[in-house]
Amino acid sequence: MGEGGTATVYRAEHQERGPCAVKILRQRSRNDPVAVKRFLREAGFGSRVTHDHVVRTYGYGEQEGLYYLALEWAEGKPLAEIPGPLEPELVAHMVQQLAGALAAAHAVGIIHRDLKPENIIYYDQTRTAKLLDFGIARDAQEDPSERLTRTGFFVGSLNYVAPEALSGALVGEAADIYSLATITYYLLTGEHPHGGRSPREVFQQLLTQPPRPLRQTAVGARLPEAIEAVVMRSLSRDPSARHPAVQAFADDLSRAVALPVAASADTNDLSRRGGVMGALRSLFGRKPDG
Repeated sequence: MGEGGTATVYRAEHQERGPCAVKILRQRSRNDPVAVKRFLREAGFGSRVTHDHVVRTYGYGEQEGLYYLALEWAEGKPLAEIPGPLEPELVAHMVQQLAGALAAAHAVGIIHRDLKPENIIYYDQTRTAKLLDFGIARDAQEDPSERLTRTGFFVGSLNYVAPEALSGALVGEAADIYSLATITYYLLTGEHPHGGRSPREVFQQLLTQPPRPLRQTAVGARLPEAIEAVVMRSLSRDPSARHPAVQAFADDLSRAVALPVAASADTNDLSRRGGVMGALRSLFGRKPDG
């Protein structure tokens, strides 16, 4: 069906589960201990994460000199192929699904590190999104000496990577939250938070500049201020200023999308007022004047 830098993907039939995708490590990589370890690590991480919105791992290992990984066959198409901008209600619906998948990964100590639309399968008929590709994920409990990426080199995709990853430092759950917020921004606007014209320019902007405000990019979309506040909070360059957990981001986004337009217009600076629920309390908990 296709091939990447290290593996070839085939469509096959699983004896018990029907159609599946089988990744086979390419021959030139089989004698590279790092490539083999990274391939088996991807398989192992994927098998540890069990969730309805994660592509399932059926099996992996080595047989007759071939390293293989068998996965659920995903009939959908990459989210990157879905034309945008998308309606906020649909975006919030997908973000809830992806947040559940990431929360399941975080619960077993796995940081994905490569969240992007290309690594998300979308099923249009059921409005379902599924996460895949743990190829550069890492175990939050791993010994730093076991790293497969050289210090000083970042991993991930530049348009979606968290700023703190650019130095090659080990990142935590906050980096996945940033990447999910970036995907949300892209789905809502059809643009990326940093408008650099080249990878070098995007790199510099990530290090030195805040992202463009959501509603400034979504010209004509009339996105409510409440949605912008939620997304921009988790696009903070400071990891500690983002939402404390990926599910908290998704829940705040869903609440913001559900707000009436009139209420949303009065939710300035949600982050300092306890998120969208804080804004709701401030709106509906006021005492009458006089």
